[in-house]
Amino acid sequence: MASVLSIILNWRSHLMTLRAVEAALIALDGVEGALIVVDNDSKDGSFEALSQTVVARGWDIGPQRVRVLQSGHNGGFGAGNNVGIRAGLPDGSRPDYYYILNSDAFPEAGAIKALRDHLERHPKTGFAGSFIYGEDLQPHRTAFRFPSVASEFEAQIRFGPVSKALRNSIVAQPVPELTQQVDWLAGASLMMRAKVIETIGVFDESFFLYFEETDLCRRAALAGWPTDYVLESRVMHLGSVSTGMKEWRRIPSFWLDSRLHYFVKNHGRAYAFAATWAHLAGGILWRGRLLIQRKEPGDPPRYLRDLTVHHMGAAWRAVAPRRKFNRKTTPSA
Repeated sequence: MASVLSIILNWRSHLMTLRAVEAALIALDGVEGALIVVDNDSKDGSFEALSQTVVARGWDIGPQRVRVLQSGHNGGFGAGNNVGIRAGLPDGSRPDYYYILNSDAFPEAGAIKALRDHLERHPKTGFAGSFIYGEDLQPHRTAFRFPSVASEFEAQIRFGPVSKALRNSIVAQPVPELTQQVDWLAGASLMMRAKVIETIGVFDESFFLYFEETDLCRRAALAGWPTDYVLESRVMHLGSVSTGMKEWRRIPSFWLDSRLHYFVKNHGRAYAFAATWAHLAGGILWRGRLLIQRKEPGDPPRYLRDLTVHHMGAAWRAVAPRRKFNRKTTPSA
């Protein structure tokens, strides 16, 4: 029977993480494997509390043996999950599948097994993710297309005719009504074929938070391993518990870093420059309409300014060493 190593990353939310572990253990009934909780260097007593609770509840000797690991360094979402991936099963062997579950996500009974069974039935599929819904039972949009210059413009201009013309470039797709192939899925509940991870590598730890699963799914797709959205796997997700995204007053630098790194890594600096200016152009046009309509833009304060300053700063850092070198080596007149 194919084995699954489940990984839950904790950062300063150990009570929520324990709820996720409990739900995961129920969903893992009948699935061979183990579960790892990685504390991402919370430094708030989370590691100790998690370790003690796992032993007190007997999870450390159950059919799905639960281990609590300490990352030792908060390198972000991808780096923390990589700790669990590299640890492997308790006996040191490699599982057939890795399953990533957010600490604020709660799979229904059978949800994890549904992902494993889907990948078993579709040996050419690399990753599989769940249907995600909120506490209000409303579905979340978690199936996406890969970002592009066109999608950056469309997302910011927020104008019906443009969205219609660029409908095949819109990143956030409507919630699929059937199990189907997509470009990439949010990492709240994502199962990955171990063979694929061995081929393409683990999460890129240059991403602290956001875009890491986008990059991973793209690398898998380029290697011939597509990603599937599996409607039969249902998971409730609170969202933004650890990241605080709903309370952002300014766009954080780690989001800007991740966005820029994704475009530069996957498409080059020229393309990243074009994507940023398409984003800014759409945002400026949107704000021009809002001046007439007297409405708020709906973005964090100073969003476009922060994006511009960040990108130009990154561009300067990329060329500054070369400029310095040229000054030293160019003969004086």
